[in-house]
Amino acid sequence: MSQNENLAALSKAGVAVWLDDLSRDRIRSGNLQQLVDEHSVVGVTTNPSIFAAAISGSESYDDQLHAMAVRGVSVEEALRTITAADVRDACDLLAPVAALTGRDGRVSLEVAPGLAHETDATAAEAAHLWWLVDRPNLFIKIPATVEGLPAITESIANGISVNVTLIFSLERYRAVMEAYLAGLEKRAEDPDASFEGIESVASFFVSRVDTEIDKRLDDAGADPSLKGKAGVANAQLAYQAYEEVFSSDRWAALEERGASKQRPLWASTGVKNPDYSDTLYLSELVAPDTVNTMPEKTMQAFADHGQVGRPVPETYADAEKVLQSVRDAGVDLDDVFAVLETEGVQKFIDAWDELSGSVEEQLKDKK
Repeated sequence: MSQNENLAALSKAGVAVWLDDLSRDRIRSGNLQQLVDEHSVVGVTTNPSIFAAAISGSESYDDQLHAMAVRGVSVEEALRTITAADVRDACDLLAPVAALTGRDGRVSLEVAPGLAHETDATAAEAAHLWWLVDRPNLFIKIPATVEGLPAITESIANGISVNVTLIFSLERYRAVMEAYLAGLEKRAEDPDASFEGIESVASFFVSRVDTEIDKRLDDAGADPSLKGKAGVANAQLAYQAYEEVFSSDRWAALEERGASKQRPLWASTGVKNPDYSDTLYLSELVAPDTVNTMPEKTMQAFADHGQVGRPVPETYADAEKVLQSVRDAGVDLDDVFAVLETEGVQKFIDAWDELSGSVEEQLKDKK
């Protein structure tokens, strides 16, 4: 089958196209396979909101829910069993992509968001999910909270591939890269340990940054032309930080032993403001060794009319100017990023609670 030209061009420019969605219906209907065959899709990300929508809107889970209801399993166990089953099936579907690329073909499953501020519990759950799904092309999603950072290091040291999520600021992104390198170095202390199969991505959020900053620019009565630019600029400077860290002597020593770079992943790339181009966060974030995980609506928009923009390494000076102009307009960026992290964790907790409630109801109904 022929690949869509626009998405193939994005892929050729070094951007791995991942789908930010998963459901049992998507797997069973052949839709996910079709996106792999025709839309250059080489990975899948999930989160509690995605599973909440999938499970509440489908009958595909009924038999499994019934079997668990009559066994009297807890809501928590039911949730993990259902989500792990979908992720395992998606891992199997993407296994040929993983074999072909060595680094893509990955599917992400998130630790329970309520653990975001508990280091030991996050690390323990990451290990449990890694065991439960039992597929080499799995990513365990761990939030980039201060408490999540040591859990990232421990997971990498234990040979677990990690998708670090909810990164908003350059400062925290640097801490995430540090946590990854520290994990690899800890693993390297064991002469028998290998880096084979260990991958990581760092999910840097984009559209949510614009949503929060645009609101503050409006409140400050700032020049409207500044709106819709900070999210991209912030991500572009994140890539600059990535280039710096992964060209260091410290990294070279790990790479020599077979370690893989932790790729930047652009997340939250569905455009929230209808005034902006619906492909903004794809066209403007084109760089080698990156991942862009997108809702299907955004993917189809790019397939229809998307264009590959100028490479990110050519944008650093402009990006610096944008963020400085935003600061000059009176926006406290440190506060923006702190608010976004708090909100991001809470949104996933709310979605997880909604999902738990939905599964609890269905377990009662299926008895």
